Amino acid sequence: MFYYFCKTILNGKLTVRALPPIHRLGFEQNPSLSLKYISSTATKEQPFAVSYLIKTLGFSPEAALSASKYVHFETPEKADIVVSFFKNHGFSQTQITNLIRRLPSVLISDPDKTLLPKIDFFSSKGIPSPDLAKLFSGYPALLKTSLEKQIIPSFDFLKNLLQSEAKTIETIKRFTGMLNCNVETLVAPNINTLRENGVPESNIVTLLQNQPRAFVVNPVWFREIVEEVKEMGFNPSRFKFALAVYALRAMSKSTWERKDDVYKKWGLSENDIFLAFGRHPWCMMASEDKIMRVMDFLVNKMGMDSSLFIKRPGLVSLSLEKRLIPRGFVFQGLLSKGLVKKNFNIYLLFECPERTFVQKYIMPHKEEASELLKLYKEKMDSS
Repeated sequence: MFYYFCKTILNGKLTVRALPPIHRLGFEQNPSLSLKYISSTATKEQPFAVSYLIKTLGFSPEAALSASKYVHFETPEKADIVVSFFKNHGFSQTQITNLIRRLPSVLISDPDKTLLPKIDFFSSKGIPSPDLAKLFSGYPALLKTSLEKQIIPSFDFLKNLLQSEAKTIETIKRFTGMLNCNVETLVAPNINTLRENGVPESNIVTLLQNQPRAFVVNPVWFREIVEEVKEMGFNPSRFKFALAVYALRAMSKSTWERKDDVYKKWGLSENDIFLAFGRHPWCMMASEDKIMRVMDFLVNKMGMDSSLFIKRPGLVSLSLEKRLIPRGFVFQGLLSKGLVKKNFNIYLLFECPERTFVQKYIMPHKEEASELLKLYKEKMDSS
């Protein structure tokens, strides 16, 4: 036990005496009390926002803690109003949760000033509530984007190019981020680059409508891509030119090389791949796994020569589960019954539209048609 010592002068003499423990400071007298005090002050209460996100919106504790860094509130009233606003406009609970997870600050928005004007704008364009809910939950940043300064000018820019409000809406659905970029400094220069290189306006509009992301890229890089496509020998007046531009814009050089290597595993040369890309640029847009699985099916399951890919590269773009496998199954059934010759051009069977396939390859064989059609539909359903 420790004592404090005190010096005093008594009758002219220096006296040293020890003070008993009771005169010491409280935390030294009771160590357990000091630890309890420190512990209680160091432990903060869970923020109300965290609790709200967990209980009301189904966030995990980790997700709620992460989201709470961007939103602070001590009572539920304002957040409840925002949640109710979304519910009243057709958002599902899952869509609301996903939206707030990606944009937590929306919980402290003023629905009438911030959210409603944007909902009303897109509603006025004929977009129904289910599509609006999908649009905003898929791209929540739009709710924080200025309507007057950004959304409306971008919408009008696209509408002027596409010459149709319906086409503009479809384009926005494909890539809502188009409304959030600076179209004048990013998209417009890239469109002008295509025009300067002889790409017809109709092809530019088609590419913009179906692949709007193609234009959201640094104009300098975009111009380099266009020059590279020209060097490959693509004709700017053909739509394949625009597709090739998109294909190169959509992947890095290393990604291209990896896909190149997959094709080479099936005995194709660099020149073969180049020829195939020239015929159907989309063949390089498939993933490495998709390329491998399609080539495996065509070569190992259907007995086709890999060199057929050079002439029919579009086969790689077809759905393996919904197109190639079910139709291959029908072909094998016809082949086993002697209803088609072994040297039949099978790619014709894969490439034709659904209605043509049924009418041309199933219905003519009356006795086997019902069974073939049944098996074909079962194969389609199982996929």
